[in-house]
Amino acid sequence: MSESPGRLFARAYAEDPGHAEVTFDYTITEAHEPTKDRPRLTVRNLLKVVPVEGDRARFWTESPPGEEERRSVRDADVRREAAFRFGMSEAKVHPIRAWVQIPDGLAADPDALATFLDYRLLVRLATAENLALTTALLGHPEIARLPYDDYVHGVLSACDEVEQSGATPHAMIVNPRDYYHRLIGHGGLLAELAEGNGMKVSRNRWVAPGDALVGDISVAARLLDARRSVIRVAEPPPGTFARPGVAVCAEVYEGVAVHLPGLFYLVTPAGENTVFPTS
Repeated sequence: MSESPGRLFARAYAEDPGHAEVTFDYTITEAHEPTKDRPRLTVRNLLKVVPVEGDRARFWTESPPGEEERRSVRDADVRREAAFRFGMSEAKVHPIRAWVQIPDGLAADPDALATFLDYRLLVRLATAENLALTTALLGHPEIARLPYDDYVHGVLSACDEVEQSGATPHAMIVNPRDYYHRLIGHGGLLAELAEGNGMKVSRNRWVAPGDALVGDISVAARLLDARRSVIRVAEPPPGTFARPGVAVCAEVYEGVAVHLPGLFYLVTPAGENTVFPTS
């Protein structure tokens, strides 16, 4: 890519400030990395990407069985995945948006405007993407909740549960508060998981403090990517900004296909009436 998204839009804005719009035949959150010098895994980095046409996709699934189904399948006690139910599902591709306002006087310097868009608008778009992808995973109705009394024990129990289905817990999504206060500097846990499992950790604010989503994420789910993006001058929704000004919107189109929800576990604090799993 010879020119950044910000630079291409800055040129369009100079030509037509009131109606500037640039479309891209790729997803700008993937193609441009404004924080490459400070690497940090996003949820996108944990998922395999599948290009899609249109606004929805059909895909195969293997879902955890009910208790009666599990009992009826030979060897399900030693191979949990033997009782998984085969099926089909559908996921939609949604627009993911982020907004900035152009500060007064900035547009007079196209280079400065391009840098602002590349380093602020695209960062905000990556944040919105992280929110959308994390929410899609957390909201899947067939992902099991695994209650714990100790956070680290809960994470390790989830890893064990994933392996009891023949998979490898290679990734987790955690809140930064837990990453820094419960995982970093506590007996080398992250280094051990990285060495033994190739564990990748994405930390973001969209997993609640105290929770952790653990799973064989690159096998169990796919990022559905329409491979198109837009940056344009637009009227923002009410409440987007506190003050009036020229607003610029960036947009990508993505969805999530969860093929194997049984390879995810949401680790969450135990409540007083929580019933712990027996298997």
